[in-house]
Amino acid sequence: MAAQEVMRQRTRRKEVIDRFAQQESLLEDAKVAFELAEEEEDASLLSEAEELAQKLDQGIDQMELERMFSGEHDRADAIVSINAGAGGTDSQDWAEMLLRMYLRYCELKGWKTEITDILAGEEAGIKNATFTVEGSYAYGMLRAEVGIHRLVRISPFNAAGKRQTSFASVFVIPQIDDSIAVEIDEKDLRIDTYRSSGAGGQHVNKTDSAVRITHLPTGIVIQCQNERSQHKNRHTGMKILRARLYELELSKREEQAAEVHAAKTDIAWGHQIRSYVLHPYRLVKDLRTGLEIGNVDRVLDGEIEPLIQAYLLQVGGEPARS
Repeated sequence: MAAQEVMRQRTRRKEVIDRFAQQESLLEDAKVAFELAEEEEDASLLSEAEELAQKLDQGIDQMELERMFSGEHDRADAIVSINAGAGGTDSQDWAEMLLRMYLRYCELKGWKTEITDILAGEEAGIKNATFTVEGSYAYGMLRAEVGIHRLVRISPFNAAGKRQTSFASVFVIPQIDDSIAVEIDEKDLRIDTYRSSGAGGQHVNKTDSAVRITHLPTGIVIQCQNERSQHKNRHTGMKILRARLYELELSKREEQAAEVHAAKTDIAWGHQIRSYVLHPYRLVKDLRTGLEIGNVDRVLDGEIEPLIQAYLLQVGGEPARS
């Protein structure tokens, strides 16, 4: 385990060094392009130089943001849970839209994701889903999304075409490494197996490969049905349970412990951190920072970095407690 941690630290430091080298290279390229554009009075070279300068600016902003991450687990991988709230079928559809948005965001970041559990809605969408994210600063970035997300639109499930308000919660915890001791007594666990309810081929649906782990002292329930192997699902489920128990123990030591889990209680009006309005106008507004983005489609397609950055810069890198 110690060797794995050393390798992780080595990889992270190499990433920082590589980013500095990349920014230096962009700076040199931009200088050369500007000088040539000035000497030859070439508009195309000037455009190229401006594009390089813009990339340099974005890269520096990203590095400045990451420099602010001081939390113990900001560099860690993340576990993300999405739960549909008030609003029936519309909220279940909204929860699925959020799942797609975050998976697309992770894809754009080059992060690896894996859905470990998902429960489909009766008519459409999902009731809840859990997925893991592996990538540099995954938890540090995604913790900005903890809270209630509100959608306003003309309901596609209402024959009268009425406007509907839907809610879904997002909860993010860090994946803790194996060097952190979290003792779990087997006597405190109830482990049930069942057939996977999701897609995955005939093998998954015909064998009891899905696993449900209940931690009796806390009532925490972890479900995992992504893998075809019951053993693999149990291993993944125990990993998530360890992270949940660790987060729970930390929250008990903090004055703001109640706020940590607020996003998992009242998933309804008055608790939202962000609104996504598709009717009567189109706008995404983060109620914590006041940042507004008019291109809702791009946001729902995963381009949420400006919203995340604005929040993290506002709180100065402190852990999100929405």
